[in-house]
Amino acid sequence: MGRPKLLMPWGGQSVIECVLAAWRASRVFQVVIVVHPSDGDLAETCRAAGVNVVVAQAPPVDMKASVRLGLEFVAAKFQPTAEDAWLVAPADMPLLSAVAIDLVLAAHDAKSPRIVVPVHAGRRGHPVLFPWTLAAEVADLEAEEGLTRLLQRHAVVETPSPEQAILLDFDTPADYQALQNRGRGV
Repeated sequence: MGRPKLLMPWGGQSVIECVLAAWRASRVFQVVIVVHPSDGDLAETCRAAGVNVVVAQAPPVDMKASVRLGLEFVAAKFQPTAEDAWLVAPADMPLLSAVAIDLVLAAHDAKSPRIVVPVHAGRRGHPVLFPWTLAAEVADLEAEEGLTRLLQRHAVVETPSPEQAILLDFDTPADYQALQNRGRGV
């Protein structure tokens, strides 16, 4: 992107501020974001948004490593129980809404916990909800295995989402522009 994509402008704020606003407006109990050790501006923006920030000591090698750091933080700070759950989504999803997040949360059954994945037009998206009991398995994944391996090993509930936003992130300037146009209804 040529610059930190999460700090790029989005409707009068930054992408990350927009994303965090949706998470904070949802029914989640706590929001935790893991940042690269050299992303001081991003960490400060996230702290100002009122979320928990975990600054990795070394650059995480992949999303799984970031998730692992976040889960370690949650375990130490909040002592979750077997009835709790954790959600994961990329931070570059500025169209994700609190409604979409809450739909995933509503599909969670604490008495019969399973992975919950939102689906739009036959495609799986984010956020993905995992029962807390699966948190320990993240550390046991092989180097080449991602979190999708957990979806292969365990029961998954697919919950319909009317929002295409559960599928939309950006990795290129063209993706960014397309999402901005979609967000403005262009």
